[in-house]
Amino acid sequence: MWFDPICPWAWMTSRWLMQVQQVRDVAVDWQVMSLSVLNEGRELSPKYAALMDRAWRPVRVITAARRDHGDEVVKPLYDAMGERIHPQGCKDFEQVVAGALAETGLPAGLAAYGESDEVDELLRASHQRAIDLVGDEVGTPVIAVGEVAFFGPVVSPAPEGEAAGRLWDGAVLVAGTPGFFELKRSRTVGPIFS
Repeated sequence: MWFDPICPWAWMTSRWLMQVQQVRDVAVDWQVMSLSVLNEGRELSPKYAALMDRAWRPVRVITAARRDHGDEVVKPLYDAMGERIHPQGCKDFEQVVAGALAETGLPAGLAAYGESDEVDELLRASHQRAIDLVGDEVGTPVIAVGEVAFFGPVVSPAPEGEAAGRLWDGAVLVAGTPGFFELKRSRTVGPIFS
């Protein structure tokens, strides 16, 4: 699964995948992508453009943490950031990063990468792997089942237990269907975090 920590829909999908892991034999590889990278060069509202400017911080810090401390830190750090951003509603990403680093026992100095482009090449490479699999008319989250990737699922609230497993079974089914591309309907609710 590719995620941007600021995306509420990626957060919902990650909560679903955690449920899937409890009822199906599934291993999730947590990867970053970036809404800031995705939206480069696009015309955006001033409010969304300001968010994209700020959105670099969390995803850069996760990228630096992976580089310096290994793959195993990605999910706990994402969970700690996501809990602060989404259910707790904190939009101060500097505070989010500091709290998440402290919670996960990672060095506070990793926060400095949030304002640096030092890890952007790694971030862009991870982002591009998702885009190469799914195409360029998508956002985050992206999940891949084997070599087939999809945007989504966009789901709220995240299914639990066997309902999560059945949704996974459906994702596996459509991933194994040659020529399948898209299912979509209009959203009628926002992210439901609890």
